[in-house]
Amino acid sequence: MLLRKTLSLSDVKLTKAAGGAGRYSGYASVFGGVDSYGDTIIKGAFESTLRANGKPKMFFDHVWDLPVARIDVAKEDDHGLFIEWEMTPGMSKAADVQAALDHGTLDGLSIGGFIKKGDYDETENGRVIRKWSKLMEVSVVAFPADAAARVATKGGSDIIDAIEEAATIRELEQLLRDAAGLSKGAATALVARVKAVLGQGDPADAEAKAMQQLADRIKRLAS
Repeated sequence: MLLRKTLSLSDVKLTKAAGGAGRYSGYASVFGGVDSYGDTIIKGAFESTLRANGKPKMFFDHVWDLPVARIDVAKEDDHGLFIEWEMTPGMSKAADVQAALDHGTLDGLSIGGFIKKGDYDETENGRVIRKWSKLMEVSVVAFPADAAARVATKGGSDIIDAIEEAATIRELEQLLRDAAGLSKGAATALVARVKAVLGQGDPADAEAKAMQQLADRIKRLAS
């Protein structure tokens, strides 16, 4: 699945790098914290993708067309995923993003990439993400709240693969929450309501029906 996780610039520790305008450094992800979805990224999560795939690209707001900057450094340290980048000179979109960064009207950085089953461990409240199979990009974003972290569902087979891997109501609830951008409470309430509506007969049958209903809903979101 394609997952996005976002930090506000206060957590990014953004600084202007020495060497001229348009150069910045900061953290695109930090280790050990728990976001509003209960997810935690641990140290070492990016090591294999950086080694195998190199540095990610940088975009504005996850629009994967023309990168707005060149990432010169991407590495893990004890705090998180540290990056240094330079905005692309002579590019109008990059100049706009740079002006907004300098003025503080853009508020965060967000990472986007693929995780697979086996890259994370389920906990009572969320996930412990041990590995990003492929870190694709870092984006400068306008809305850095944890609620902006969600699975991208449009036009990809990854969400279908994730549905087929799901084996419990909880896993489908997590997919629905991420795919639809629902809060944990709203996703839980929706699952409970689906089960209540379908659960007039055998509870086991209601569970199976609820699983199918949620799978169908997520597939519609992915289409």
